[in-house]
Amino acid sequence: MTQHKILLVDDEPAFRELASRWLAKQDYHVQTAGSLEQARESMASFDADLVLLDLSMPPHFDPQVTLDALPEFDGRPVIIITGHADRDLALKAIELGAWDFIAKPIDPDMLAVVVRRAITKTTLERELNQLKHTAYQPDSAAAYMGHSPSAQKVRALVERIAPTDVRVLVTGPSGTGKEVISRSLHDLSQRASQPFISVHCGAIPAELLESELFGYVKGAFTGAEKDKVGLLSLADGGTLFLDEIGEMPLAMQVKLLRVLQEGTFFPVGGREQKHIDIRVVSATNADLLEHVREGRFREDLYYRIKGVNIETQALSERLEDVSVLLHAFLLRLQQQQNTSLQLSPDAMQWFRHQTWPGNVRELKNTLESVASICPQGLISLDDIQLLYPKGQSTAVPVNLPISDATLDEQVRDLEVRLITQALEKHQGNRTQAAKQLGISRQGLIKKIERYGV
Repeated sequence: MTQHKILLVDDEPAFRELASRWLAKQDYHVQTAGSLEQARESMASFDADLVLLDLSMPPHFDPQVTLDALPEFDGRPVIIITGHADRDLALKAIELGAWDFIAKPIDPDMLAVVVRRAITKTTLERELNQLKHTAYQPDSAAAYMGHSPSAQKVRALVERIAPTDVRVLVTGPSGTGKEVISRSLHDLSQRASQPFISVHCGAIPAELLESELFGYVKGAFTGAEKDKVGLLSLADGGTLFLDEIGEMPLAMQVKLLRVLQEGTFFPVGGREQKHIDIRVVSATNADLLEHVREGRFREDLYYRIKGVNIETQALSERLEDVSVLLHAFLLRLQQQQNTSLQLSPDAMQWFRHQTWPGNVRELKNTLESVASICPQGLISLDDIQLLYPKGQSTAVPVNLPISDATLDEQVRDLEVRLITQALEKHQGNRTQAAKQLGISRQGLIKKIERYGV
């Protein structure tokens, strides 16, 4: 986990020492400064994620001088440290761009809440800015696979075996991008200029699958009024992708095995043997070895298609990839629809807090649904909640109660959700969040402290 950096600017050495020690125990990297001038020097070499800034600083001890210096922190969240008598000045600081203020003597729990909220904001905004300048293309394998360790492992394996002709079996849950991986294997191979032919083995009726794959000659059966070239011939020189191969009928498995062994086949009704040079990539969400044990899949065919096994993970197991995937999908929408569509930080956070049982496919479809009601500009949390007022259409927010919760626990979780959503909507502004929730600002702060939001 990244250790976030905090610049603590205060003229009291004892306070700097105590506060920096406490923040360090919270796993923050802290650097201190005793004046605005020292703070300017620190900023030149210390890329702080957050600034804690005393309102009255030497040598002038004039709060206005501190307020005038706020733009020098380059948009980083600034939390003003103030005495109770300076509340009006602190509010003015917020109007001028400060993130929040906290009064001395400082309550450590309150400081933890304010710092954590500010760090979350700056992390999300920085991530969005980085994604906007990422060099990924919307159809590239890297864009769809992501940055998680499992995604990097898959990407490295794809890049390593793509130039070869080894057969590949891509396994994993539905909607995890198995066809994208298969197409990447083709695009990165020496066959990239040749056809990539995709066949869904479960979508074609069993009685038609043979003629679709092998083709047929005129008169082979009723209705065969002319020769038809099969998908195997169309894939010659390129890649044949057999999606959901576990649904292929046993009779066809025998015939496919011969193609893989000899590189030859006969069209239906034909006597002229055809020779082909293809690379075969297969995919399934089924346990083929279990199918083998049950007699539903030929063992010899399994080992023929397996070659190298690439296994994909459910999106819920690599939620850190959601941001990269969303950026890729946004780029595609921008190019297809000529829009300037973007996601706000609160919208991005909503997407990242879902479990996505439908995996990448569901993520993509959800984004496209939201984009359909917001064709231009910035997608906000309000836009999402127009379609999904109670959360994701099929997924459940990660932090919702699961089962057998008591009534008190359910009420608590509901309050936490409402408070979190209100704070996210108003980018951490507790006054506005409290107004939306219909409670006082102090009441909201007490709930934040009680629940550790």
